[in-house]
Amino acid sequence: MKNLRKYGLAPFSVAVIHGGPGAAGEVAPVARELSSSWGVLEPLQTAASLDGQVKELKTIINKNGDFPVTLIGFSWGAWLSFIFTADNPSFVKKLILIDSGGFEDKYAENIRETRLSRLSEEEREEVESLIEKINDSTYEDKDKAFAKLGKLFSKADAFEPIKVETEVIDCQYNIFRNVWREASELRNSRELLELGKKIECSVVAIHGDYDPHPAEGVQKPLSSVLKDFRFVLLKKCGHKPWIEKHAKNEFYKILKEELR
Repeated sequence: MKNLRKYGLAPFSVAVIHGGPGAAGEVAPVARELSSSWGVLEPLQTAASLDGQVKELKTIINKNGDFPVTLIGFSWGAWLSFIFTADNPSFVKKLILIDSGGFEDKYAENIRETRLSRLSEEEREEVESLIEKINDSTYEDKDKAFAKLGKLFSKADAFEPIKVETEVIDCQYNIFRNVWREASELRNSRELLELGKKIECSVVAIHGDYDPHPAEGVQKPLSSVLKDFRFVLLKKCGHKPWIEKHAKNEFYKILKEELR
């Protein structure tokens, strides 16, 4: 798998960073929408460590980006972009976080319970079965199980989605497991949040009010550490604003205004 796709024409001043970790390709619709006005990079993270993903992103931007770039990070990609910006402040003009995970452990306690409550009994049983397979050291097809689990959680995460073709190129459980382990430890130690004190650029967080990842887990912690921070809450919106019937247009309007 190549680790970069480009949209629009140079100069490439915007980079859209996918979530997961290990769900390369899912933000392609956002990159495509923005490409009519901006040159957009879509890095596809292939490294199986947190440090590796930061270095990979730096290499891609260094070789292809028009400095400084605007980083748009979705979900896990919001954390990765946050970490990258703290480590490389001269690379980033503005940081936009879309439906980021919470920056303190206490805000993540009820995410799984919320998701399960939105699924049918049959779907809940399938979730438990898939998790058992993923945690079974003898089970070989974990990428497939990881992809199925992602689809179920995506259903639970959405408020009223429109039909959008899947853009995910590859779901890789090994990347998810290794990177998420390191990232969760970074949050647990509060080092993740502390990195915000090193960020010099303007930061905007856009979040859906129906997202199982609580909005206050982004708004409250970041308000305490960032110098220039703005938070936007989208109503009737789940985890992926670009697929939401009621929020899609407002989401793109806000995003494009932030890029001008």
